[in-house]
Amino acid sequence: MAASLQMIEDFLARKRIAVVGISRDRQDFSVKLAEELGRRGYDVVPVNATATEMLGQRCYARVQDIQPPVEAALLMTSPKATEVVVADCAEAGIGSIWMYRAVGNGAVSPKAVQFCREHGMKVIPGECPFMFLPDAAGSGS
Repeated sequence: MAASLQMIEDFLARKRIAVVGISRDRQDFSVKLAEELGRRGYDVVPVNATATEMLGQRCYARVQDIQPPVEAALLMTSPKATEVVVADCAEAGIGSIWMYRAVGNGAVSPKAVQFCREHGMKVIPGECPFMFLPDAAGSGS
């Protein structure tokens, strides 16, 4: 189920990325990752159904509500929520999905991976973006 390095590089080449499932807890890893992406020039769009503002900007309840739309989504959700979110992403026209995972299942759901592939969406089922950011500790590049 691993993604190719080319798919990871293609995802990271997109500069406007939704971070779905970002926590309202400022100390949570999802927030730290979103902040790091922002420091690296990404336009990070937070998505959390229970927040209206994150990282000093509007937080969206659903990816379909994001304007202007994003091309990519980093999912920091539970596997069950991922199954719903990938359908939302398909509806919103988001064609590149990264299901975050460091330990355990992370956001990865085999059913959601299959959905993405059946709907022509590029999917990275696992891994942590930190591993592939230039000059990051544990960077793969």
